[in-house]
Amino acid sequence: MTPPERLTVRGPEDILGFIPHSLGYWPAQSLVAMTLQGKRLGATLRLDLPGPDVLANPARFLRAVRRYLEADKEADGTLLAIFTSNGGAAPPSRYDGLLAALDSMLQGARMPVREAWYVGEDFWREAWCLDVSCCPPAGRPIDEIRDSLLNTEMVFRGSSIGPAPEQRQPAGPVPALHRAAVLDAEAVWSAQLDLRRQSRPQFAAVLGQWEAMLARPVGDLQQPSVHRDAFLRATLLVPAWRDAVLVMAAAGKTAAAAGAEEFGVFSPDAQLGPMTPAAEQAGEEELPSAADGNQFPSLALPDHFGHGIPISGGQDGTPRYGGVLMGQEPAVPQWHSLDALDLTLEHLALMGGPPAAAALTGRGWIAWCRGRGSYAAAYLGQALEAEPGYRLAELLLDLVQRGTICGWAARKEAAWQKFGPEAA
Repeated sequence: MTPPERLTVRGPEDILGFIPHSLGYWPAQSLVAMTLQGKRLGATLRLDLPGPDVLANPARFLRAVRRYLEADKEADGTLLAIFTSNGGAAPPSRYDGLLAALDSMLQGARMPVREAWYVGEDFWREAWCLDVSCCPPAGRPIDEIRDSLLNTEMVFRGSSIGPAPEQRQPAGPVPALHRAAVLDAEAVWSAQLDLRRQSRPQFAAVLGQWEAMLARPVGDLQQPSVHRDAFLRATLLVPAWRDAVLVMAAAGKTAAAAGAEEFGVFSPDAQLGPMTPAAEQAGEEELPSAADGNQFPSLALPDHFGHGIPISGGQDGTPRYGGVLMGQEPAVPQWHSLDALDLTLEHLALMGGPPAAAALTGRGWIAWCRGRGSYAAAYLGQALEAEPGYRLAELLLDLVQRGTICGWAARKEAAWQKFGPEAA
């Protein structure tokens, strides 16, 4: 994160209070590591605390931590915080050996640990401080973190701390009558669009509708629109269109178009005219109608993803599909468009059904691009609950579970910025 303004860190309470804002939730049973670039905070990593078997032989766990943190090429130090129950935080802690091993490993990686803390449910303490005058063995009240000046300033700036990803409840509920109307219209749209999935003009019309949607004010999602919602949900059922929407949001229409020729998605025999929701008049929804469309190709994700998909840009420098999906291209994605897509997919997923799996998968990919693996895993897991065996969700979840870092998240100049300010 490299926003223009700064937040001043006055003490460990501020750093520990910043962590939940950085993650979006208060971590539990977690190791949180933050890189330092001089006196500036860098990347934040959260991992589940290892169990007894791993604690007895933590070599693999240590390698995973090192691999993540080394993605910050400018890091010259590390801060560690272990969030656990009071029993796990009280001295001596069952994690003392893990902290010692991390200290030694990061020293060898030239990212020495500057400070380390235990954070329990009711108190927190510095891990290596033995001066009882400033570090009482029982710890210090957790309210010192919750009431820290930096935490207060973050709240003032609009940041909030929500529940952990696995505890989040979907927004809504969607009014029953609206949901029923959308599902009925969706069935009609799906039947019409299925006949046009190999049509270039229809693909152009689909991207045009999504592009217009992503450019609208956020509040427009709260305005009921039966055919808009039905049409967008129906387009997610066509893999080539679903994938192209993700690519377009991150890298623009040109990138979405350029990949189509490599996959041979379209047929010259697809002669039916394109269809889109007609313009709304007098606040009333119109029935589906034909519309003109540019000759704009599509993009499909093959089942052999990860084997033979071009990663680097084409000869004209246009980002290619594999490079976009892995966060390698473009140099900096269109975060404003990805943020808008995330909100749109959240809305479309609320009505359930097969399109929800596609929408949740898209949200999982966006979360992974943002460097938020916990959220990505949660969304992708929900997608697989909605539709077991959903291929794209399985592929992306495998990336997340293997600890693969999105290329954009690994580079501070490209990484998603949750906040306007930065901590220093």
